Amino acid sequence: MSRFDNRPADQASNPVVGEYWDEVAPQTIPWHSHRRGQVIHVVKGCATVRAESGIYVLPPHRAIWLPPETPHQVRYPSQIAFRGIYIDRDYCHDLPARPTVLQVGGLTQALIDSVSRLPWDYAPWGPEARLCRVLLDQLVVLRVAPLSLPGAEDPRLVKVVEALREAPANSDPVGTWAATAHMSERTFARRFLAETGMSFTEWRQQLRLLTVIERLAAGDPITTIAMDLGYATPSSLTTMFKKALGVPPSKFFAKDPEGED
Repeated sequence: MSRFDNRPADQASNPVVGEYWDEVAPQTIPWHSHRRGQVIHVVKGCATVRAESGIYVLPPHRAIWLPPETPHQVRYPSQIAFRGIYIDRDYCHDLPARPTVLQVGGLTQALIDSVSRLPWDYAPWGPEARLCRVLLDQLVVLRVAPLSLPGAEDPRLVKVVEALREAPANSDPVGTWAATAHMSERTFARRFLAETGMSFTEWRQQLRLLTVIERLAAGDPITTIAMDLGYATPSSLTTMFKKALGVPPSKFFAKDPEGED
């Protein structure tokens, strides 16, 4: 795995620094890590972050927190704009110990955007440093967003998880996947729940939900997405989506839909 330990942001003298990008072409950033903790906030488009603990989808108004030394891969399925914040490990103690998707409202968006544009040599006790401390306080209290898909460690389950990630429309019964994992159906269900914290059915629905978000961000029409994922009608997909996230797909990318941090 490649590392970015010598990346300038990891070597900055101030404990909190940022970067911003307004036009990033579709691409995949290979597996790497940072010595600092990292916040990635998507302003436009959608990003998918893959870590050892699972897959995390970042539409606008969401951010992901990655603790220091977290190996991860980032995919941009379409052109995006985003902001990155890098936090020295000594300032990360109050933040989650695992990768976490956070719900970001107007105040936090403004703080992230402002800090991402600061020169890295700001005075340690000046207004820029105070702004960074406010951002750190705000990150700690953000709500967790339900936009992650936990992974598995058992090699037999990893095989199933990877196959479904490649074919989210698959609707084979649990018994078929238990046979693939060389387990009884009962053992498979118990092991899957123990490792992912979700039943097999819940996990597969979450996979489809995140797939819908990615494809909406790429500009695919809801009718096409519904057909590709095996839904009988677009309205059945819309019902699932609204039940999970509180808004229909047509409103999910609206600006600050919750109107709060």
